[in-house]
Amino acid sequence: MTTDRTPGGGAMIAGEGADRAVAGRMAAAASAWLAGLDPDQRALAQRAGPSGGPGAEAERLRWSYLPTDHGGLPLGRQRPAQQSLAMRLVSTGLSDAGYVTVCAVMGLENVLDGAEGFPRGGGRERYRDPGLYYLRVFGEPGGPGPWGWRFGGHHVSLNNLVVDGRVRAVTPCFIGANPAAAPLLGGGSLRVLGPTEDLARDLVRSLSPALRARAVLLDRAPSDIVSRNRPRLFDGDVEPDDEPPLTVQPQGVAGSELDSAGRALLEALLAAYLGRVPDGLVAPVDVDAVHLAWAGSTEPGRPHYHRLQGPRLLAEWDDTQDGANHAHSVWRDPEADFGLDALAVHRAEHHRG
Repeated sequence: MTTDRTPGGGAMIAGEGADRAVAGRMAAAASAWLAGLDPDQRALAQRAGPSGGPGAEAERLRWSYLPTDHGGLPLGRQRPAQQSLAMRLVSTGLSDAGYVTVCAVMGLENVLDGAEGFPRGGGRERYRDPGLYYLRVFGEPGGPGPWGWRFGGHHVSLNNLVVDGRVRAVTPCFIGANPAAAPLLGGGSLRVLGPTEDLARDLVRSLSPALRARAVLLDRAPSDIVSRNRPRLFDGDVEPDDEPPLTVQPQGVAGSELDSAGRALLEALLAAYLGRVPDGLVAPVDVDAVHLAWAGSTEPGRPHYHRLQGPRLLAEWDDTQDGANHAHSVWRDPEADFGLDALAVHRAEHHRG
């Protein structure tokens, strides 16, 4: 969790190379999208960059995973060609698997709409609306100053920052799924986040009784991810009546205590979070220092929660709502979400004297 430390300059992002290449693709896609908008659309689509003052920065740090106005230009208010350019920008911040997963989550709004009886509400014509995913650019793409972009809607929040021509932050990164599982023809089931859930459960169930007793913090799961949508995380954060709290000291079992099979499962589970973004963008993680914690049942279909925590890493998962058929997952850098550390370094270097 956030502590009073000197900014580290984006330790979760790999060195120069992929970060510059991805930043270039982001800038080209963002510029093309903005250029194709009319003035009224652009007024919603673009805001001042991270150097634009406290008001602009407060807007950039606002994020959600609820079905609400996320700030920006929604896809539903764009023409098809504009939507295509918008999704091109979204794709630049995701791996192939990450992009497919996000698109599938957006499509689940149609499934949820039907499951809930096609309700009205929320002050709009259609409550569960796949057109209500919002894109906003902060600053001038490819310009000399820091800039970034955010894409969000129900169960999706992507936050990206570019500083000095390099991607410096890709978190918070939230992906959820409701329903977590839905029937398919032929007896199958659509589980958009199913592999992530299965990896975590397989890992905790593979532990020896002694290690599992330490990994499973509680026999009941919290009602949601504990970090919620806080822009900054602090030691001891917890919602009323929810446990276990977030702590600077990781809880659970460390990767260094696992056997080779357990380490392989932990590495695969980590990849389900860090692999959301393009290859080579995130620096390697010391698996030995990553801790696994679990709460709730280890039986499929029952409410459960898991957490991965290590240096510059917090990943949370919960599936508790709607009969444990409503999954939330988030990847965060508690010390540098939104690139706050990289921005501090940039300002210190460019505003000396």
